[in-house]
Amino acid sequence: RLEQLTAQDASFIYGENTRSPMHIGGLAIYDPSTVEGGKQRFKDILQFVEDRLHLAKTFRRKLVEVPFNLDHPYWVEDKDFDLEFHVRHIRLPEPGDWRQLCIQVARLHSRPLDMTKAPWELTVIEGLDAIEGLPSGSYAVVTKIHHACIDGVAGADITEALHSLEPHGALPQPPETPWRGEDEPNPVELVTRAQFNNFTQPLKFAEVMARAIPAMANFQAGLAQRKFTVNTPVPKTRFGRVISSHRIIEGRTIELAKVKNVKRAVEGATINDAVLTICGGALRKYLLSKKELPDHSLVAMAPISVRSNGDSGQEGNSVAAMTVALGTDIEDPIERLESVHTAAISSKEMTNAVGAKLMTDFGQFIPSTTAALASRLYSEVSMAEQITHPYNCVVSNVPGPQFSLYSAGARLVTQYGLGPLHDGMGLMFPVFSYCGQITISVNACRNMVPDPEFFAACLQSSADELLGAASVEN
Repeated sequence: RLEQLTAQDASFIYGENTRSPMHIGGLAIYDPSTVEGGKQRFKDILQFVEDRLHLAKTFRRKLVEVPFNLDHPYWVEDKDFDLEFHVRHIRLPEPGDWRQLCIQVARLHSRPLDMTKAPWELTVIEGLDAIEGLPSGSYAVVTKIHHACIDGVAGADITEALHSLEPHGALPQPPETPWRGEDEPNPVELVTRAQFNNFTQPLKFAEVMARAIPAMANFQAGLAQRKFTVNTPVPKTRFGRVISSHRIIEGRTIELAKVKNVKRAVEGATINDAVLTICGGALRKYLLSKKELPDHSLVAMAPISVRSNGDSGQEGNSVAAMTVALGTDIEDPIERLESVHTAAISSKEMTNAVGAKLMTDFGQFIPSTTAALASRLYSEVSMAEQITHPYNCVVSNVPGPQFSLYSAGARLVTQYGLGPLHDGMGLMFPVFSYCGQITISVNACRNMVPDPEFFAACLQSSADELLGAASVEN
């Protein structure tokens, strides 16, 4: 049975170009001391992945496009699936330090996936011997999965498929029926399906409109009661220009317990508020150093999962978004936290008034040909230089387990996030929590952040200031 991409999933296909590959992923670092014999072998990693391919549909599915973009693409099981194409193996040259690893990860992340195959890759990187604080013999795995397949929550499900709770846990149950590839559908069949889908669109639109009318009433009532505002100015910055195809990757780790202590400095503040405040402080320091700090606060987009309990375990995208002012115009870290907390409450109130899922439902009625053409034009005419984007950066926070995970017998030590950039949004902060730690990553266009080590230092300094000020408050 053919499975079609949703409009939201397909938007990541239409928005991709050579400068803006639309995959997400992560940098995970493993300690092989828990592996039998204490040394990891690449063929054992391959076998571990192969034993788990049936746990996620993403692993062996590839895209088939509808002729002339008359409708959104479909997924089919790849008859020519070759695991060794998707799982690669390289080594850092000596000495193998953190900077070298970040440069290598940035190079891997900047390259688009081969969309004629299942759109994912794993790259094992050895030779991390000079990275301070890592166990001896540690290795990294860089994951790339196209955003059309998964969002951050579904990505956590993929992570679960590739990990176990014990170093030598039992093999997963094999599939009930052996996997078989599929022939690609006939183009005539795809065009026929497109005609039928277009014929039924008005009925679906009427159903969404029926839910939109009370949502707009809630929105107007919220505005009247001043529960939220919608006129937050978004300043122009270096991160809002046309991006290049080159990337920088950096990141820092913070103790989760210290971040929890921070939120107690402001009544009602959340861990996410603290993370946004740290990112805002880093941006303030960085732009001050360039003499480019705007008078108005920079604004971040924060993805929100609209996946219901019944959707858990499903792949694809199910996200909406809210925007939050990061308080980059405020020097004092506690005052910035208060401002971020207030802005986050306002944004959540507006999202609740409209309904986060409703925001995404209207996207399905944009014709696929129009969506594909609009994405190409936005890139080709450098529209990002001519308009003000609704946000300056993305902060994506994905909570993780607070217990150890193992892959192919090796213990997961830490992980950093990787995400896509596009024209008008050349900076992203993927955030992960795992085993008592929070990692804040920096993904950016290299032309916009040519000094990634300095940006990471700004991030660390911002975190230290907020942690220190919160300890005084408490």
